[in-house]
Amino acid sequence: MTTAILLLNLGTPDAPTAPAVKRYLAEFLGDPRVVELPRLLWLPILHGIILRTRPAKSAAKYATIWTAEGSPLKLHTERQAKLLKGLLGERGRKDLLIDWAMRYQNPSIPAVLDRLAAAGASEILVLPLYPQYAGSTTASTEDAVAAWTQRQAKAPAIRWVKDYPTDPGYIGALAASIREHWQAHGRGEMLVMSFHGIPQRSVDRGDPYAGQCQATAQALAAALDLPSDQWMATFQSRFGAAKWLQPYTQPTLEELARGGLKRVDVICPGFPADCLETLEEISMECREAFLHAGGESFHYIPCLNERPDWIAALADLSLSHV
Repeated sequence: MTTAILLLNLGTPDAPTAPAVKRYLAEFLGDPRVVELPRLLWLPILHGIILRTRPAKSAAKYATIWTAEGSPLKLHTERQAKLLKGLLGERGRKDLLIDWAMRYQNPSIPAVLDRLAAAGASEILVLPLYPQYAGSTTASTEDAVAAWTQRQAKAPAIRWVKDYPTDPGYIGALAASIREHWQAHGRGEMLVMSFHGIPQRSVDRGDPYAGQCQATAQALAAALDLPSDQWMATFQSRFGAAKWLQPYTQPTLEELARGGLKRVDVICPGFPADCLETLEEISMECREAFLHAGGESFHYIPCLNERPDWIAALADLSLSHV
């Protein structure tokens, strides 16, 4: 049996341009797992309003974080896969095939699964880079993989790492990254852990995401020996007018500044790779909002990206499931 490990991330436009962002948003926001409104209600809004107005605005934001090599999310995910392959090889598992894909846009899940099947993979372990399970991320990825298997005459066996919100390696890597930042730059009065938000109605229907985010935050605070008045979990990236998980990140930061907090440290534990939501929304927009509200020092702590302890955590997760 030939086993493959497939790292999966959410996705990114191919370029910081309005046409590329429009293609990405059409696929992303057209997913019923992402926007749970009735199709007859949502699709006219999406295609008649949002895809006519939002791509240019979003493209401008992507342009502020784009690198000479491309999208940060794509670059970090590709590097994580290469480093994982190297570390597993050092651990005596050169027999494992390692690849990566994006749920939306490129490289697509069907294209990469085709490649793995052509390479002889008879078993594929899917490891989504979403530590906390949500219907709009993990379940949507499951849908895409299942759709591919249904089209195969003989599909490889599929195994999953569904979630790992309190995995010791993952929590340890996050804690180490924060300690290193504090050692180099000093320590703020408050550590804000900002997670991507989802609609409150999804949680009310039974989505475990909110509970898993809280479990991650509590485990990380415990690893850092932080008392309850020195950390908090918040939720960012709200979309639309519906109620989402609270407290919201930017209003919370503004409230902290108005309350007299001078320095805040912010980390995004649910994002294993830096992307638009961390580099632009948090490190730029939220920084400006905090300082404008009276804060004096805003420190964004980068995502795990290519940290060796994070790659080791991915290797441990992979080997425990193959």
